[in-house]
Amino acid sequence: MPDSADQVVALVTRAASTCRRIKAVGSGHSFTATAVADDILVDLSRLSGVGVVDAHRGEVDVAAGTTISALNEALAVQGWALANMGDIAYQTISGAIATSTHGTGSRLTGLAAQVTGLSIVDGRGELRHLTATDGDDFRAAQVGVGALGIVTNVRLKVVPAFVLRAVEAPMRLSSVLADLDEHVETNDHFEFYWIPHTGWTLTKRNNRTDELPVPMNRVREWWQKSFLENTAFGALCAVGRRVPGLIPRLATVLPSSGEVTYSNASHRVFATERRVRFVEMEYAIPREACADALRSVTKMVEAKGFRVSFPVEVRFTAPDDVMLSTSTGRASAYIAVHMYRGTDFNAYFREVAAIMSDHQGRPHWGKMHFLAAGDLAALYPEWDTFLGVRRRFDPDEIFANDYVRRIFGLAD
Repeated sequence: MPDSADQVVALVTRAASTCRRIKAVGSGHSFTATAVADDILVDLSRLSGVGVVDAHRGEVDVAAGTTISALNEALAVQGWALANMGDIAYQTISGAIATSTHGTGSRLTGLAAQVTGLSIVDGRGELRHLTATDGDDFRAAQVGVGALGIVTNVRLKVVPAFVLRAVEAPMRLSSVLADLDEHVETNDHFEFYWIPHTGWTLTKRNNRTDELPVPMNRVREWWQKSFLENTAFGALCAVGRRVPGLIPRLATVLPSSGEVTYSNASHRVFATERRVRFVEMEYAIPREACADALRSVTKMVEAKGFRVSFPVEVRFTAPDDVMLSTSTGRASAYIAVHMYRGTDFNAYFREVAAIMSDHQGRPHWGKMHFLAAGDLAALYPEWDTFLGVRRRFDPDEIFANDYVRRIFGLAD
């Protein structure tokens, strides 16, 4: 458990000199084996901390093992915030960036494109400090999927702290899809969840406001966020796992909570509590393909007779130029499917993956998928450039494991 970049350098140098493989792990949130070690596993949890925000540049240095939750709190104390983030805050910042974690907002990018610099220990034990002036090396390292080295520090673009007003409400799926562009473009952050076996969605609109925060009162927050979204939902999933035939009937309960409006500091609105365990697969597709792809998923679920207790999550981001970002070069819609823990997911996930493939779908690097190097190469315009950077950073492949070998086409 290193607590400094120098200690990481020493660990990697020792591994390289003895021909051993080494991997770093953050919070263990990924559903893929990207951080699984064949040999040495480095826990980065002690390599944490948030620097003082450079107010002139709007940037901050963050140690790689810092959780997003800890980063949010440290920024809030200084009067700053992330412009956009996902709805999970217990990931480490380096793990979230390495897997192209994104959030939602048609005019905003994912976390990796908010990176302005990073420090990484390569396969020879050299600590490299990269910024945009390093060209391909930097753009490859922004989403490195753990294949280039061990990141020790990240420099992030941040914005002055802001308040988000959230409106959460059920809406018919047909209505959401009919006016999808309007929903996406007229809200700072728009997302929705289709409830399988129903024609309903749960929508969430987050918009910046200059008004003072008006958070939920404690009773309503417990009822909505803790009981309904976790305890009660988990109980429904457990019943559905035991008696799958009940799932369509149980699903009708989910959109019954009505509209909820509240406001709070941005990070308290972005991040949500998630206690119900699941497995997940997510694909990024061109935004204009979203409605057609989702309609195909809804038809497939019923045609194949799948029983799905988890809502299907849909989000949106702006394009970026990060080499292996799932939004590189195109405005994207993200469609994420989940299955409750202990439930067979393979057939359902494979059918969804086939639909996403019809729309040039790029799988989330930290979530389950079935693709290998040959499939992925066709989805990323700069794939070969990334492979060239990887060879220079890790010529002896000490950061490789089975997952890295599979997705980048490395020999065993």
